[in-house]
Amino acid sequence: MKNIHEIRDPIHVFIRLDSDERKVLDSHPFQRLRHIHQLAMTYLAYPGATHKRFEHSLGVMELASRVFDVVTNLDNVTDEIRDLLKPLKAPDQIAYWRRVIRMAALCHDIGHLPFSHAAEQELLPEGWDHEKLTREIIRSDEMKTIWDSVTPPLRHEDIEKLAVGPKKATDLEFTDWETILAEIIVGDAFGVDRMDYLLRDSHHIGVAYGKFDHYRLIDTLRILPPAQLGENGEYQEPALGVEEGGIQSAEALMLARYFMYSQVYFHPVRRIYDIHLLDFLKKWLDHGFFATDLESHLRLTDNEITAALWKAAFEENEKGHTHARRIIRREHFKTLYQWNPNDVSINRDSGESVFKALKAEFGAEHFRHDRYLQKSGAPDFPVRMRDSRIVSSLAFSQALSNLPVVSVDYVFADRSCIDEVSKWLDENRDTIIQPEKEE
Repeated sequence: MKNIHEIRDPIHVFIRLDSDERKVLDSHPFQRLRHIHQLAMTYLAYPGATHKRFEHSLGVMELASRVFDVVTNLDNVTDEIRDLLKPLKAPDQIAYWRRVIRMAALCHDIGHLPFSHAAEQELLPEGWDHEKLTREIIRSDEMKTIWDSVTPPLRHEDIEKLAVGPKKATDLEFTDWETILAEIIVGDAFGVDRMDYLLRDSHHIGVAYGKFDHYRLIDTLRILPPAQLGENGEYQEPALGVEEGGIQSAEALMLARYFMYSQVYFHPVRRIYDIHLLDFLKKWLDHGFFATDLESHLRLTDNEITAALWKAAFEENEKGHTHARRIIRREHFKTLYQWNPNDVSINRDSGESVFKALKAEFGAEHFRHDRYLQKSGAPDFPVRMRDSRIVSSLAFSQALSNLPVVSVDYVFADRSCIDEVSKWLDENRDTIIQPEKEE
């Protein structure tokens, strides 16, 4: 029997790794995650949010293993699903894919930039994101050596597929089986990546918004056929769904996500610090972009950027001095305007109108605009009723079908002029938010 290593985790008590998995844990790319904050600069708004991607990845591996064991248990699999997914009939295949899903879960965030998502969209070259960097690391020579050394050897393509999913690996072909396993990690409905970060972030920040009964939810997850055929009667693949008895836990997961986004992830102070960090990195990075070669990527963590911020904040000739000062000296812009239903009833782009008017009157350097609208509400997934019929979750659950989308619209202003600008906005708001007349 291989050596078993135990790691204490604040959410899941003990996580057990064998000697092969420990090789991944000890690798340079994975150890780097000890120095990447899970929630970027959220600790400046919630002081407890100092946890890292390292422990999150361990938690995702643990939850992925639990879900895999539940949904592949033959007592939980119908004959129809067993016929559709051949690996369920082969114990050696189940053992192989269990190892793959654990390794993929460990590595699913290995490509993250410093401070996680804060600067990813604007500071990577076109066509790059952290998932692509993750894939490059998984297929790197260092990691290939690990995949070849485990028993049995693992195909790096399989780990790539499960770590990022079909939406991010469009150049790879996924079987139905591989799609479901990827869904366990990164799925919109029951991805354990989301389960872990909601529970973990809630735990460290000290709020209750992200808590839900994940034990009950995992116990009731199943691989289910679709609720109905496609519009043209074509075949649809099986998907991860839930037994009727677990629907309330699934609702709690979706509500937890909504509340954490609206109350924590889109907290205005957190958002403005992300904006100031982005402004600083545009000045500090060579050519205004993060490097995508693996050697440069793996050398850069939050530590180097924090040191650069600290230096720049106190030395006026350093690149990005103004933006660094706003972060380090806590001179961040303050919220001047935010989404208001009365304004939106007149002009759905009221925040944009306010931002444009302020820039024209006082100068663009004094303001920042932050707008986000979630693309959709709760995902649709199959639910198996107690009479064995399969229904749509959105048809079955009023809570899910009516789940609101996350929407924020902030305009931030330099605190040095906030009083003057606030007074001007109060006097002119009614005129400013009127929609522009079309030509």
